[in-house]
Amino acid sequence: MPTYKQARRKRPRLRTARPRHLRPVTVEENLLVGAASRKAPSKVPDRIYELFHVLKEMKSRRDGDLSGGQQQQLTIGRALMSKPQLLILDEPTEGIQPSIIQDIGRTLRQLVDEMGMTVFLVEQYYDFARELAYRYWVMSHGEIVAGGEGADMEAHGVRELIAV
Repeated sequence: MPTYKQARRKRPRLRTARPRHLRPVTVEENLLVGAASRKAPSKVPDRIYELFHVLKEMKSRRDGDLSGGQQQQLTIGRALMSKPQLLILDEPTEGIQPSIIQDIGRTLRQLVDEMGMTVFLVEQYYDFARELAYRYWVMSHGEIVAGGEGADMEAHGVRELIAV
């Protein structure tokens, strides 16, 4: 089945950091790919650029020229273009500088608090996860070994459970 038909299906889709099947495109074109499952907008909504200011500044640059943190913001922005109810993120802080981690954390908090979005976060960086979690689960060797309210993570010794 052609890619464009797959993109229009009403199924959950995996958003990866670097779509390997795409030729080098601008940041703006990359964001527009995220809306392929919906009636394709002719421009990126202002809300995406409000959440990720750096993407607006770099919208004409090639996506491959972005830093790791900027690429992570682009990935999240592209996923938001499909207007999901659930955003699943797998270690969005990995290899990212601390200032960008804070920016991503603020954006995720906005998505949850202001837009009512559910964010399912898989993360090893304890402080980041603690700041965002309403609920948490800790897995070890494929089994859940702890869980509870996000506010109780410190009291339940979660930091020690996830220490590498």
